Amino acid sequence: MRRILVIALVLSFSLATAFPGARQAPPLAPHQQLARDIYKELIEINTTPSRGTTAAAQAMAKRWRDAGFPEADIFVGGPREDKHNVVIRYRGKAGAAAPKPLLLLAHLDVVEALKADWSAELDPFVFTERDGYYYGRGTSDDKAMAAIFVANLIRFKREDFVPARDIIVALTADEEGGGQNGAAWLVNMHRELVDAAYIVNEGGGGSLRNGKPFWNAVQATEKIVANFTLTAKNRGGHSSQPRPDNAIYQLAAGLVRVGQFNFPVQLNEVTRAFFTKTAAIETPETGAAMRALVANPGDAAAAATIARDPRYNSMLRTTCVATMLTGGHATNALPQTAQATVNCRMLPNVDPATVRDGIVRALADPAIEVSAAPALNPTQPSPLLPEFFEPVEGITKVLFGEIPVIPIMGTGATDSRSFRRVGIPSYGVSGLFGDPEDNRAHGRDERMRVQSFYEGQEFLYRLTKALSAK
Repeated sequence: MRRILVIALVLSFSLATAFPGARQAPPLAPHQQLARDIYKELIEINTTPSRGTTAAAQAMAKRWRDAGFPEADIFVGGPREDKHNVVIRYRGKAGAAAPKPLLLLAHLDVVEALKADWSAELDPFVFTERDGYYYGRGTSDDKAMAAIFVANLIRFKREDFVPARDIIVALTADEEGGGQNGAAWLVNMHRELVDAAYIVNEGGGGSLRNGKPFWNAVQATEKIVANFTLTAKNRGGHSSQPRPDNAIYQLAAGLVRVGQFNFPVQLNEVTRAFFTKTAAIETPETGAAMRALVANPGDAAAAATIARDPRYNSMLRTTCVATMLTGGHATNALPQTAQATVNCRMLPNVDPATVRDGIVRALADPAIEVSAAPALNPTQPSPLLPEFFEPVEGITKVLFGEIPVIPIMGTGATDSRSFRRVGIPSYGVSGLFGDPEDNRAHGRDERMRVQSFYEGQEFLYRLTKALSAK
């Protein structure tokens, strides 16, 4: 019997050595298992626009009630029955001297996903673990942070942690649709629930290069979204007698000119810090160009070098790109109308009217109509507060090594914009690391690295404690 046992142990060791992937992962700690369970629950609640977020908001409220949080500290509601938000307040030390709360912000809604568009073995609304990743719609945007915040708050309660300031968690509806039923509604209608000294939200995160942590980004400002409709029209006619004045050709030629047009380089406090810090870890050529551009934003050669990378180019300037195109009304008729949607991501504090003027100049065709510039409320970048960045830098160093913490300007849009508009500093930081070349948010087979999920949980646990301890 002993000999059989020894043989079995040797064979097991040999297999594990020959096939490292066959080794079983260590068991999860209780707080990690809780986060995984909540993550799975959230992924498997369909919170696309057609389904809404109310079921997910109620499920998270139940998690907190079951953990012993008082009903008076939990709010569930929204302007629509299908798009509710959930907000909880974790009480810190009471008293007039207590500082304003820390707000942890994540959104519950996700973009639409069709099973037919995903790999055959994956369902966007079934939480699947495979090959070191968690798959499902929302695994990266933004249910990982939502699950972590819910689990970490329960962990704090189990530890009897009493922060110096209140901790608020707000899980919002409708971020993907503009936030009018979520963050904007809470700010406008229930400011008392979400008023805070500063906010931790999505929009930042860590980047991997060759599988290793490269930098940890903190989003301190973001671009503003505006769409313009371009329209070309003429009298049309029978397709058997084509003419040069074809609405589709006219619009297509104008769009080519728009695609070749660059808005001017404009740096702000956040992007200057971004390029200054990134220069130290980039290739010599790109790093030199970044330093030159910070010294002189008018350096066209430096800007051209940096702009080779679309991610960097998007941080240099306002960008506009055609995203939708329609034209014509019959296969045998000359088109009378052709339209295109041009999606612009404008730098903070840029007047939308000046962006429209740039599109008009690029089109160089007064016969192509451009829709009016939308009325938007610009936002100021969040200040790069040492009291916020120092804990981020210290925890990053402990968990991920000697990598830089870099302020960034988000090129997408997050709920932070609703809070920056009313003067609440908001920062996108998560400690969730991923490969920027494998960003699947909003796309096919969205996923989160398993290791990154638990590293992000620990990062946000420590950061929340640090930011709420004083």
